Amino acid sequence: MRQSVSKLTTFDIVAKGVRSLLRVLSVWLSQVFDIVVPSKTERSIAASDVAQYTTRCNRIIALGAIMTVTEYVGLVDELAAAIAAGRLKPGDRLLPQRTFAYEKGIAASTAGRVYAELLRRGLVVGEVGRGTFVAGGSPSPSSMRGEPRDGRVDLEFNFPTVAAQFALIAKSLAGLQRVDALRGAVGPVTQGRLESARAVTAEFMTTPRWRPPAAGFVFTGCGRQSIAAAVSSLVPVGGRLGVEAITYATIKSIAGRLGVTVVPIAMDGEGVRPDALARTHRACALSALYLQPVLHNPIGHSMPATRREEITKLAGKLDMFIIEDLVYGFLSDDPPLAASAADRCIVVDSHSKRIAPGIAVGFLHVPSGLRERVATTVRAGAWSVSPLALDLGTRLMADGTAAEITRLKRTDARHRQAIVAKCLSGFEIEADARSYHTWLHLPDGWRSEAFAAAAARFGISITPSSAFTVAPGHAPNTVRLALGLPTHEQLRAAGNKLAQLLATHPDETDVTE
Repeated sequence: MRQSVSKLTTFDIVAKGVRSLLRVLSVWLSQVFDIVVPSKTERSIAASDVAQYTTRCNRIIALGAIMTVTEYVGLVDELAAAIAAGRLKPGDRLLPQRTFAYEKGIAASTAGRVYAELLRRGLVVGEVGRGTFVAGGSPSPSSMRGEPRDGRVDLEFNFPTVAAQFALIAKSLAGLQRVDALRGAVGPVTQGRLESARAVTAEFMTTPRWRPPAAGFVFTGCGRQSIAAAVSSLVPVGGRLGVEAITYATIKSIAGRLGVTVVPIAMDGEGVRPDALARTHRACALSALYLQPVLHNPIGHSMPATRREEITKLAGKLDMFIIEDLVYGFLSDDPPLAASAADRCIVVDSHSKRIAPGIAVGFLHVPSGLRERVATTVRAGAWSVSPLALDLGTRLMADGTAAEITRLKRTDARHRQAIVAKCLSGFEIEADARSYHTWLHLPDGWRSEAFAAAAARFGISITPSSAFTVAPGHAPNTVRLALGLPTHEQLRAAGNKLAQLLATHPDETDVTE
């Protein structure tokens, strides 16, 4: 009798435990799979229901384990076809991955692979905490627009322009009408001409906080070619280049064509994080680091002195070179990282933003131990500066024209930032008053891709944040406004239109082009 009571007690304890477990399971089912468990069964679930659920779980696990590449890609193609046919439109939110897995009868890990492939193809964008959305018609790399668009207010391309620059340039270049001057300008780039250009450039770039030696300058056909030459010199094919998690969009295509993998490094409000850089390098070595420490594009911030010191010291400890993009540095008195770490930094700059796009001169300032390697890379890559462009750039620097245009653009940038700040005063913007960029944070309801498409219908070109991110699906809910190209009146009108659009819910406007 005592033994039977003991067995009964044990049975009751087990039964109680099972009932508790089933109650937890019922709540979990209702939350994760939207399976509503009737109140009658809250205290117990029929054995057949449990068996049915277990069978389904096992089947899903088995499917995930045995699913072939063809079947996995088939699911991706199915969603891609729905997007292409318009059944899934830009801005539509995809099902959560677990729900998608349940409906398709696949493992959650397989659903993750499907969504990752959609991200890789550029068909969707992911926003942390919000989900996965159909992209707003992002162009493929081969069809990406390389020039400003006619007929729109272009806040996508940044060519800082002030009205007085054309008269100043014309006056400076008037001497080229002489035959002897033109003969020299269009003649070959000799060693003597390069030495003269280096001396003029060194004097022009010298500030109280940075005095670059003239021998360190290497010239190219533009700023992008300078970046390409630096990357090609430092990173082998198949190598890894560290970049800021949000960075200059074109670095991705440059690296891709050179066979280099770009690796995003986490950032905070002061720029790239030293701990993230060290951790990434330990995981798999980086060959070099590409940074924009002064007036970052697209965000506009500059590294403070403490962060600069941390990064340069860490680069020395890791034996890593820094490719320092200083293209927008002319708008600031902040020195380059090279001012305190000359042996660790290659400085990249050009005249296209400082003077005008037609002055197609890029240049690098290179540590002495790398100069011959970089110069050889420039020649081998066919990135050498043209004779006429080199002559134009040298003339404009030597006679003070470039300095005067720089002064005017510094004033102009502040004026344009003030215009945009007033137009968008009710919204969150991130910008430096010295910069030609504004990083606009979108209100709830808007996504960057959808907002860019809606702005295009208002005749305004802007750039969604996905263009500046390296890791697929990690774009913040922001857009970049490039302020340099339109007139002040056009910029003000565009700013007011964008404010009206921001105040409108996406459902109230057609966001497709």
